[in-house]
Amino acid sequence: MRYASENNFLNEKVYYCDNCLLRYNVAKALISANAELINQNLRIKLFDCFRLVSVQRKMWKIMPDSRYVANPNKSGSVHNRGAAVDLTIVDLNGKELDMGTDFDHFGKEAHHDFKELDQKIISNRALLKRIMEDAGFSGIRTEWWHFQYGAKSDFPISTTALCEN
Repeated sequence: MRYASENNFLNEKVYYCDNCLLRYNVAKALISANAELINQNLRIKLFDCFRLVSVQRKMWKIMPDSRYVANPNKSGSVHNRGAAVDLTIVDLNGKELDMGTDFDHFGKEAHHDFKELDQKIISNRALLKRIMEDAGFSGIRTEWWHFQYGAKSDFPISTTALCEN
């Protein structure tokens, strides 16, 4: 969980622990996606799940671009509703598959339609997208790592704390 460390675009730890909180149906779908990858000797590595609106505001202050960060002053993020995950694929030893950019790379190179990449990277991204879509998730155009379950309107914004300080 990147935001439980300083290794993120905020350059600060904004989660007190690395728990991944999700709505029940979202978690079940994610487990299903992971089971498909395990059949291929791969697995999911999570970067982010539920996110407090206060964290969303910090993100928006640094990156006020709705292609990459949902505006907390409008309808917020699907992350604020516990229905989105940011993730990648790793082998069974934990080595990340090459996706061409790091998580939270805000540029065209992270877009699904960016094709000026090695064929292996394109294949890795396609595998992630197919596995997640088969489990009921949908991606967004600008981030290869972001997947959400259902529509934003399906879930209310949550105010649940990630963990105790």
